[in-house]
Amino acid sequence: MKIDLRLTFHYGLTIFLSAFLLFQVQPMIGKMILPWFGGSASVWTTCMLFFQMILLLGYLYSHWIVARLSPRRQSQLHIALLLASLLVMPIAPSDAWKPTGAENPTLRILGLLLASIGLPYFVLSTTGPLVQAWFARERSGQVPYRLFALSNFGSMLALIAYPLAIEPVLPTRLQSWAWSGLFATFVVSCGLLAWRGRNSQPLALRHRDEAQPITGRQLMLWAALAACPSILMVANTSFLTENIAPIPLLWVAPLALYLLSFILAFEGRGWYRRWLYLPLLVVSLAALAWLPTLGLSALPIQLSMGINLVAFFVACMACHGELARHQPHPAQLTTYFLMLAVGGALGGFFVGVVAPYFFNSHYELSIAIVLTGLVVAVAVIPTLPAARPRWRLAAGVGSALVLVVLAGVRVADHVAENSGADALLRNFYGTLTVHSNPETGFRTMLHGQIIHGRQFMAPDKALSPTTYYSSEGGAGKALLAKAGSGPLRVGVVGIGIGTLAAYGRAGDYYRLYDIDPLVIDVAKSHFSFLTQAQAQTDIVIGDARLQLETEPPQQFDVLIVDAFSGDSVPVHLLTRQAFELYFRHLKPDGVLAVHITNRFLDLRPVIKAAADHLGRPARIVDHDDDRERGIFRSRWALIAQDDTFFCHEGFEDAKLLADKPGFRPWQDDYSSLFAILM
Repeated sequence: MKIDLRLTFHYGLTIFLSAFLLFQVQPMIGKMILPWFGGSASVWTTCMLFFQMILLLGYLYSHWIVARLSPRRQSQLHIALLLASLLVMPIAPSDAWKPTGAENPTLRILGLLLASIGLPYFVLSTTGPLVQAWFARERSGQVPYRLFALSNFGSMLALIAYPLAIEPVLPTRLQSWAWSGLFATFVVSCGLLAWRGRNSQPLALRHRDEAQPITGRQLMLWAALAACPSILMVANTSFLTENIAPIPLLWVAPLALYLLSFILAFEGRGWYRRWLYLPLLVVSLAALAWLPTLGLSALPIQLSMGINLVAFFVACMACHGELARHQPHPAQLTTYFLMLAVGGALGGFFVGVVAPYFFNSHYELSIAIVLTGLVVAVAVIPTLPAARPRWRLAAGVGSALVLVVLAGVRVADHVAENSGADALLRNFYGTLTVHSNPETGFRTMLHGQIIHGRQFMAPDKALSPTTYYSSEGGAGKALLAKAGSGPLRVGVVGIGIGTLAAYGRAGDYYRLYDIDPLVIDVAKSHFSFLTQAQAQTDIVIGDARLQLETEPPQQFDVLIVDAFSGDSVPVHLLTRQAFELYFRHLKPDGVLAVHITNRFLDLRPVIKAAADHLGRPARIVDHDDDRERGIFRSRWALIAQDDTFFCHEGFEDAKLLADKPGFRPWQDDYSSLFAILM
């Protein structure tokens, strides 16, 4: 058969462009809505659930029209759908979807995404299986699975390009317009292919005699092999961001490796070899099972991340490699891709909906580890040579032993986690653990593995400020410097366990903001800073910035922003517009204190740029740890009305902030974490 290179290029370009746009819009829309939901990693998890659900609907649509409609009807329907999707351009989430603090954040995000990008994303999600089916129809059933590899290459390129080349350069408004322009180009390209194929003969009729019937076992196996990497990807993303390296940029890494495994498995050159990947799978699952047990202190961060990501990639290669080995006849293409989408959606639903609301810890990662080993064994063992039954028996026994060991490791870890905790709780915003240690005399709250507060258990020391909030730290010095002026009005963004309320005196007023109601409940039920505070306290549930935007000026003497040392960085609290808002709520001589202690990000250039914009002086207050007093090393940035504030006692060692050459100030439509990585 003579190959039409121009036509082949047209098919390849359309599939590549659709995949690129699919995965370009994911981090873009996630970045747009992240500020509305506290910068939590669960926003990304929920976005992934939405994308997988729409992808499933797109694959279902593709399967239905290929199986049920004539080529002419397929052409008419899909062109109409393409044109309709242009009506919602350019994409931008409506302010009407901003949360108030009382809603279920998962449902809110899903509704927002559906209204903002639902139709364009649905159209893009149909492209892979539908265009590949058109290609196979036009090329007399030629296997189009390399187009699937090309699709995943486009997806991975888009995913990597966003944090490296798009986010650091373009504000979100221009990102939206650029994406919408490329989408219009895609609509034209895909529409021309649909019009071209309107008079073709249906593929299913042409080759129905060649294809073997699909069994229920095959359908279940395809879905299971697709579900395991999906669960691993989302669960491992949570593990990375909450336990190994809590920076949102790591959302990209597991998804990129997930796509790379698809590319290699379906490229057609035999990248997947059982003799290599099956032994590596055993080692990789063991590594994934042991890493949570080791925690942060046992291995260097870089080594933990490296082991985790390599092991995750091997697991994805094993599952996707087996999927490629079990690919059906091209006439059954849409059914095959439909089951892949079913598996992916089930995995996303399990991690994004079931796990946060029914598990009190990250059990989904443990389940995914054992399930991956089980499903791969089910896929491989029946295909071993029937003439050698001992091979099958040995493989079955060996697989069972491996699975028992993996399950035992994870069960033991979870038992130890629960037995040593006063409380182990979880919601949309993460996992909270409370530990009491009579030997050290402290009760501690952790968010993931990040300490968010510590209190002396002894009653005579219970109200002593600990961790980052000592009298020698920036927030403590600011509060003590202002205390001489009379009763204070203090705002606190990020409650933790309420430690800062220890500075409150009779007549003072403390207004505390936190997006996570579970944090507030734990602070009140397991710690006493809030319940024993001498000052009047009001607690506001919801994202602090959204709440401050709706409130009249609060006339704070001191406003403390403490939201950047944990497992997510709410960038919207660090933009130029955010700092303008803070000073709208401060008295003319008020002081802004920003906690910028962070192991991975240097936030000083952000503070410097904001202070320069406001025309106010800023200083850095560093303080070393004192473990006997429960004091941690801390770094605070203070911004005052003028330099006279820093003449107060205790600010002799406060440091000026230096300019960072080339740093671009953060605004609501522009920020880049790459610029401040340590």
